[in-house]
Amino acid sequence: MDAKSYNYIDIEQKWQNKWFEDKIYQAKKEKQKKFLIHFAYPGVSGYLHVGHMRGFTYCDIIARYKRMTGYDVLFPAGFHASGIPSIGFAKKVERKDKNTINYLKEYGVSDTLIEKLSDPFEVVKYFGNVYVNDYWKKFGFLIDYSRIMSTISLGYKKFIQWQFYKLKEKNLLIQKPHFAPFCPNCGPVAVDKSETDISQGGSAEILEFTTIKFKMKDGTILPAATLRPETIFGVTNMWINPNIIYVKAKINNETWIVSKESLDKLLYQLDDVKALNETISGKDLIGKTCMIPMINREISILPGPFADPAVATGIVMSVPAHAPYDWIALVESKTDIEAITIIDVKGFGTNPAKEACDSLGVKNQTETEKLDIATEEVYKKEFHTGYLNEKCGEYAGIKISDIKDAVKNDLISKNQAFVMREFSEEVICRCGGKVIIKQIPDQWFIKYSDKELTERSKDQAKTMNIYPKEYKNEMPGVLDWFDDRACIRRGSWLGTEFPFKKDWIIEPISDSTLYPAYYIIAKYVNENKIKPDEMTEEFFDFVFIGNGKPQRPIWDEIKADFDYWYPVDINLGGKEHKTVHFPVFLMNHVAVMPKEKRPRGIFTHWWVTQKGNEKISKSKGGVEHIAEAASKYGVDAMRLYYAHVGSPFIDIEWDPEAVTKYKNKIANIYKMINQIGKLDDKSDVNLDNWLMSTLQRTIKKTTDAFNVYGLRVATNEIFFECQKNIQWYLNRGGSNKKLLDNFINIWTKLMTPVTPHLAEEIWHRAKKNFVSNESYPKFNPKEISEKEEVGEYLLSEVADDIAEILKVTKIKPKKICIYTSPVWKQEIFRKAIELAAENKLNIGILMKEIMNDPKMKIIAKQVTQFVGKLPGEVLKLNENDTKRYLINIKEDEYIEKSKGYLKNIFSCDIEIFNAEDKNIYDPADKTRFAIPLRPAIYIE
Repeated sequence: MDAKSYNYIDIEQKWQNKWFEDKIYQAKKEKQKKFLIHFAYPGVSGYLHVGHMRGFTYCDIIARYKRMTGYDVLFPAGFHASGIPSIGFAKKVERKDKNTINYLKEYGVSDTLIEKLSDPFEVVKYFGNVYVNDYWKKFGFLIDYSRIMSTISLGYKKFIQWQFYKLKEKNLLIQKPHFAPFCPNCGPVAVDKSETDISQGGSAEILEFTTIKFKMKDGTILPAATLRPETIFGVTNMWINPNIIYVKAKINNETWIVSKESLDKLLYQLDDVKALNETISGKDLIGKTCMIPMINREISILPGPFADPAVATGIVMSVPAHAPYDWIALVESKTDIEAITIIDVKGFGTNPAKEACDSLGVKNQTETEKLDIATEEVYKKEFHTGYLNEKCGEYAGIKISDIKDAVKNDLISKNQAFVMREFSEEVICRCGGKVIIKQIPDQWFIKYSDKELTERSKDQAKTMNIYPKEYKNEMPGVLDWFDDRACIRRGSWLGTEFPFKKDWIIEPISDSTLYPAYYIIAKYVNENKIKPDEMTEEFFDFVFIGNGKPQRPIWDEIKADFDYWYPVDINLGGKEHKTVHFPVFLMNHVAVMPKEKRPRGIFTHWWVTQKGNEKISKSKGGVEHIAEAASKYGVDAMRLYYAHVGSPFIDIEWDPEAVTKYKNKIANIYKMINQIGKLDDKSDVNLDNWLMSTLQRTIKKTTDAFNVYGLRVATNEIFFECQKNIQWYLNRGGSNKKLLDNFINIWTKLMTPVTPHLAEEIWHRAKKNFVSNESYPKFNPKEISEKEEVGEYLLSEVADDIAEILKVTKIKPKKICIYTSPVWKQEIFRKAIELAAENKLNIGILMKEIMNDPKMKIIAKQVTQFVGKLPGEVLKLNENDTKRYLINIKEDEYIEKSKGYLKNIFSCDIEIFNAEDKNIYDPADKTRFAIPLRPAIYIE
């Protein structure tokens, strides 16, 4: 039987059908011990990819394990349909975007259905069905499908509005001016690492540039943006791109010259902006002059092809003594302009930029890598050790790290500068349009800066199980950093209407904070036991907070359900949620929910990446389609891959070859178990005891790992160590049928949370109930047989040593002689280990004690030589080795009983001797350093 004999497609489909027919996924309240786990629900913007399945699979593994360990488990799921992703997808279909249409046809979508997908609500409906049937059910997830919900359903909208009423009651909703990301096609968008609304630029930050007004002789303004306004005192010239056409605009009754791209942005950021329909070539500005505000020094305008029209205003002020790019550009311009040093820096002379460039050998502007290094070095040293010098007037003597906004505020107060905002990197909307920054004068915010809320959230975080532990340590800092968040957007968005401002929609992050609570209600909505129009403020107050009285019996039933299942025990999501979703999930629960209903746990997993360590993305096509991958490798193989290939807390690269190995691993386990059933019955007490002992060790290590969500450790024990142990047992001639049946039953239960389809197939060889509904194995210390464990360890070490010797020497042996250590060595070695464990090992004292024995005096030379080696030998031992060596077994007798095994694998005669019995004490003999469990080997 080979890998092809395990028909995983039929087997997986069979057990999925049976599970869902019997509805074993439905959460039941039976055991008075509950566990609520969910994953961060996916946005609806297209087909998911194999990267998503990592976190989803973790959730199902944990949920299944908890079910088998005596918990009532609620594992719900839904769709985050809010925002613009579905609208963006529908628009692409509507305009017949070639890539989108081909993308859908690749998945077998009919022309009729494609036409329907120009409606965003149909997009949500279609992909919601795909996620449930083609992904979650196909992977055997025991999600409670009776609770499936969408964030654009009427009931959910009522729930979100209630949440905002509560926030307003607690003075956690405020209004203030705001500069927000904005797509000219789709309206406001959220820019964060979750990339809910965007396809590129999730890590972008909004940078505030001080844009200084340099005035030409005719009064026209040349605005130049900088992040270091204090360097205005060192400006020597302006850079204008001679290869572009600039435009003129009337801004606050001043005439400005800027790039066209800049004007497009300023129209959204400033109040009084009017294009004048006049243009001027950059070439025509070269050679002219302008005045530096504040210090009123006239400077020249020079050609700078590097001045990017897409960055800020497209005009750059030059500070060549402190900006390496400006210095090299000035050198290449060959103009007679001297750099002006305005910052005294430790480690630099009169021109820091020049010195940094010279030290790196920078010759021209094309050496951008070196220039970046030089820039970082200058800026860093200036920030930490620099002081403004006497050329800076009233600011002279101020440390750069302390100057902050002093110069900026002075310039703005004199109408000589303004603030312009830019992204730190390009941001692209899901519609494909470029995202800009727009001013909103009366934006609504959730006040996450509230000190009391922050402190209460930090206190709650201390009580939570947050994984990995590094993230738990980071959480207080994340909560301190988390600022007010704009919570509404205007435009063609899906979602909940903001109750305090007509025609505005609550943005997607703000409507996904308390959502696990709605899973409790969703079941009753889906079963038509309560209608959305009945879900009033009074209803939610009663169910979630316990205020008021029920108006219908169903209210009591829903509240009882909520009180049983809530709070959330684990909210599981990708690392992109560490600074966005998880903080607001926690803070909103603290703000709105009673103390006993606040979260207990967060599990953050890392990504599945493509080659080049780039995150797999829906918008970037993913790597392999989920359905294709499931058919190619098998669902259980993928589940095992996600759980075992790496820690949940590191990125893993999608590797088809590795997934194939896990597929073969599953087939080999299936093959092994089928072959075991054909063995003749035979018992061997020592070997049988060893097998059950190792199984108990596996149970202990597995449950210990699962209890702290150490999925990789648990799966390694189940699928690798367990298989290795049973293979050793079989190779040694073990074939106790009753024992093997028991072993396989326990092993099958162990693997069930990870590879449930394989487990059901094995289980049902002799059973009729679902192994998924069985109890997980419990560790039984009474079945630990340490002597047998040590004996088999000794035998395996001997076999490995012989194999290694034969490999190196390439000898074809006729006879192998094995010399076990003398009893006196075993006694001395164990005594040394005991002393070392108590930090009391002293060779001199030990030697005196040994020599009190007359027998030891006879062999004093050998004893002295052996004892001298002890410190080094003892230091090599790990904790498990130490325990082994402290267990006293008769090594020669144990190996003698297993001589047949060694003879079979090495095809030669085997002889076993005890060194003491053979009087082998010659210092030249190779056995003189033999210690317990490390026999000496001689090959003829």
